[in-house]
Amino acid sequence: MNPHPAPVIDKVTLEILANHTRAAAENMAYTLYRTAHSTFVKETEDFTVQILDAAGRTTAVPLDLGATWYPGLDYGAAIAMVGEYEPGDIGFTNDPYSGYLSTHAPDLHMWKPIFHEGELLCFASGHIHNTDMGGAVPASLSRALTEIHQEGIRFRPSKLYRAGVLNTELVDVMMTNVRKPEQNLGDLKAFVGALNTGERKLREMIAKFGPDTLRTGFGALQDYAEHQARDILRSIPDGEYFFADFADEDGPDGHPARLAVTLRIQGDSAVLDFTGSDPQLTSSLNVPTGGNPRHTLMLVGVFYVLYTLNPGLLLNHGLTRPFTCILPEGTMVNPSFPAAVGMRSLSCARLRSLLFGAFGLAMPERMPAAPAGSSSIVNVMTHDDRTGEALIAAVNPVVGGGGGMPHGDGTDGSGADAAYLKNTPIEITEAEVPIRFRCYGLASGTGGAGRWRGGMATQMEFQVFTPNTRITARNRDRCRFQAWGILGGKAGRASEMMLNPGQPDERLLNNIDTFTAGPGDIIRITSPGGGGRGDPLDREVERVLRDVVCAYITPEAAETDYGVIIRDEVVDAAATKALRASRRSNTPHPHFHFGAEREAFERVWTEAAYDAMTTILAGLPIHWRHFVKRKLMQAVTAEGSGGAEVRAAWQALAATLPQLRAHLAAV
Repeated sequence: MNPHPAPVIDKVTLEILANHTRAAAENMAYTLYRTAHSTFVKETEDFTVQILDAAGRTTAVPLDLGATWYPGLDYGAAIAMVGEYEPGDIGFTNDPYSGYLSTHAPDLHMWKPIFHEGELLCFASGHIHNTDMGGAVPASLSRALTEIHQEGIRFRPSKLYRAGVLNTELVDVMMTNVRKPEQNLGDLKAFVGALNTGERKLREMIAKFGPDTLRTGFGALQDYAEHQARDILRSIPDGEYFFADFADEDGPDGHPARLAVTLRIQGDSAVLDFTGSDPQLTSSLNVPTGGNPRHTLMLVGVFYVLYTLNPGLLLNHGLTRPFTCILPEGTMVNPSFPAAVGMRSLSCARLRSLLFGAFGLAMPERMPAAPAGSSSIVNVMTHDDRTGEALIAAVNPVVGGGGGMPHGDGTDGSGADAAYLKNTPIEITEAEVPIRFRCYGLASGTGGAGRWRGGMATQMEFQVFTPNTRITARNRDRCRFQAWGILGGKAGRASEMMLNPGQPDERLLNNIDTFTAGPGDIIRITSPGGGGRGDPLDREVERVLRDVVCAYITPEAAETDYGVIIRDEVVDAAATKALRASRRSNTPHPHFHFGAEREAFERVWTEAAYDAMTTILAGLPIHWRHFVKRKLMQAVTAEGSGGAEVRAAWQALAATLPQLRAHLAAV
């Protein structure tokens, strides 16, 4: 007989329970936000908190504080690796390959079990992004790293606290291996405080609702989120929708890194097949999923789409149930140990725009253009000349604009899928590290032209004053392949990073993500702009004039991109009407505008060429795949290349390498 007969949860009680669990998560987040030590947690807010059910599935998250990637998280595998729990325990891990919970080493996940009369009812949990976890470079992350061992110290799922007693040996190991242990320790203590806040709030809920209602209600909340997601899927036409998007490089000075998805919608369920994505890379752009068909990182773009279509959506693990991801082993989206994964954040940005593109084919009337898709997280490690002390701090996320929407312009400066990364006041940064900001604001003319303009980019420029200042700017991308426009809208402006702009020793850095600067050096970073949506010739003249007056675009761009002639902040109506009429065409716009770089690349690397390469690589041992991919890309350069050219290049390559000849027949 079931010792806990499930009570019936009516809709009113369910809504009240949803509000209480979300409020508990908000209280946890506020505790962490107000007590953390590092700028990246207390200002940028790169952290999460979750309320989990007894199996470790996310049941509630905050709406207003922290990162927004994680409503689908399942802690179950990591929780099970620890074993038995008792009151006062706190588990933790930051190892991407242990339970596939943490997704790069700086993300420290923790969870605290909540008991009632000896029964484990639920968990308070979350993660913080540590500014540094040791490893080969300050802040631990760079695309140049080639294996997980270079990305900082890692801890398998373990108990940080046993029955309320801190495991000081584990803490000592961590603090010995990181560059600024006082930051890590301060954030760790704040995190424990947040978990204790969560426990207190959950005990209040147990007292208010009773353990049976809480136990059953958590399951009902996930069931309801699943129901909401399936309702949305039923509103999308059934079909198969293929889309691909690219990171600029698969490693330093490398070839483009391709992510591909075939979205298959049938009724109230969907399959996301990532076959055609690049092989596992020898850089750190890999996304560690363990092949989990509902891994939260693969579904972040889906969560954004669902929530946009229904802002009343409950954000919890139930949203993952209608979706199944196909993640071929040995690819970027399912790498094998010990592949480096630190820059999965760059790949995840591309995964989000990838899914926006696929859903943009399925329901173009409801979807925006591409967001900027590149958030440069800038860290500076330098010295204080007054004290001689080494300092490290996160400076600011340099985030681009949102894509033009069906009903308005893209958000400027911090839009769409990266809006959770908050700006750090420059006064705080200048107080923490000896640098000086020269400018920080919106970059004019960077949003893609359209009936609805893409959001403008952010530009940040700062100067350093001490020798051997080491700078990391992770997630550098979109310097080559732009954020795409849709339905006649144009792609946004590309990103750029420059050392000493306008000076004799000016140097274009672009996607380099770690370098050394010296006294007096100036670093300027401009993020990408968002893509535009709809024909720019359909944008109201008044909006174009406002953009010129506000310096969002120049008068020259108004004429070139929008067909609007403006002189001395006055529209020449007759000349504008004539110019727009002369430019209009009966030829339908392509669904997407990718920009010149991608269009030129895809004239060589056609869909047929990629299909042939995918087949070849899938038949090879994993450790050969990235090498062969790069060799094939070097060999195939003619426009209009297809499968035959790729297969011929493969045969020529295999003929020179005895290790590969055995695989010729197989592929």
